[in-house]
Amino acid sequence: MKTAVLVLLFLVSSTLHAQDKAWVPTKVASKIAAINGRSMETFEAGVKPEWGYAAPQQDTFVVMHPKEDHGNAPLYVVLHSAGHDVISCVNCTRTIGNHDIYRSPDDHYALYVDCRKHQAQDWWWGGMHGRDQRLIKKNSGGDMMPVEKRVIGTVKWVMQKYEIDPNRVYLSGNSMGGSGTLGIGMRHGDVFAAIKANVPAGIEHVSQRMYFPPQSVPEIVVLPEPPVCIDYSAQNDGWSAGHDRFVTAMNDRRYSLFFYWGPFGHANNSAQIMKVNDLIDSFDWLSIRKNKAYAVFTNATGNSELPWPNELKTSAAGQVNAFFRWKNLNDSTEKVEMSLSLVSASELKTRFDVPKAAGADVTLRRLQNFKLRPGGMFHWTFGTAKGEGKIDDQGLLTLPALRITSVPTVLSVIRKGER
Repeated sequence: MKTAVLVLLFLVSSTLHAQDKAWVPTKVASKIAAINGRSMETFEAGVKPEWGYAAPQQDTFVVMHPKEDHGNAPLYVVLHSAGHDVISCVNCTRTIGNHDIYRSPDDHYALYVDCRKHQAQDWWWGGMHGRDQRLIKKNSGGDMMPVEKRVIGTVKWVMQKYEIDPNRVYLSGNSMGGSGTLGIGMRHGDVFAAIKANVPAGIEHVSQRMYFPPQSVPEIVVLPEPPVCIDYSAQNDGWSAGHDRFVTAMNDRRYSLFFYWGPFGHANNSAQIMKVNDLIDSFDWLSIRKNKAYAVFTNATGNSELPWPNELKTSAAGQVNAFFRWKNLNDSTEKVEMSLSLVSASELKTRFDVPKAAGADVTLRRLQNFKLRPGGMFHWTFGTAKGEGKIDDQGLLTLPALRITSVPTVLSVIRKGER
């Protein structure tokens, strides 16, 4: 009996492996001419059984090449809005001001995926909103939907085919695609170094996938280290409702968030948005690497007061964590060193008042070599300040209430020993 079970398991495993290997997207005649000197490839592909689709389907995705093809290039992944399909999304990049977040740097590959073709059963990341109870019920919970598995599967196929730098893969999106950027991206810090969402159409998707309150992360679920997250939304945009809960959850979980807002509506033209809040492109998110540690700033002084949920008619623009910066200096088994600072007013040209000093709790994430188990003790110094700390139950290293200034100061942490 045991032998028969083992044989059956082997046959099932072999079949699934064969199906996995059989997922080979087919290159088709491109419907898109070269844009800004960058060539395009269009692919069609079915779905893998393990993605969980109820019926077979064919989907289209587009790969835009960098101006000069080269190995180990970064990858810029784009999730389109509800008003687009993959082809119209790519064509937006012909014109500056037309959904600017769709446009990737010239030295990146770019991947554009589609959800419109099968929207009746595959209308993905935009649905989780208070105005659509049907989709909230359908897509609630922490389990990934088939379309999310398709996105990650397609990203990994492109990474392999084009020899993408695995540490420089980025996710972006507008509106519905912004909701997907948060919902898919935050759950896949093992794939994406950083994510950026332009006026995301709701925070319910990410709240469900990340088990934000009133939920809690099940004991059997292990969430990968999250990516650095950039979000810009408008208080006069109905889709932005709930951002107070999102910001609080990100802060309490000690997830990295750079958040900008203002009364610019459900906009996609960066130049027009910057007339209201000129910080939206101030942080170099495409310099983040998945194989480098980063600093998370929480409970910071100097953040603007959120307009959600009660001040939605305010004309004020604001920010959370906009001025903090870090630089990796050392990440060894015995010591981690990182320079922390505020960006200076002379470096950042903005209409905002840039502080010369701010306080924040600082958590170090994605540490590559400096590892301590929960309960492990460490010594730390930061300028003239020093102390001892203990790794918490989540394995996180946090320094409370550091005073950070525009003068870069080295944070140094060494192990004291493990219990």
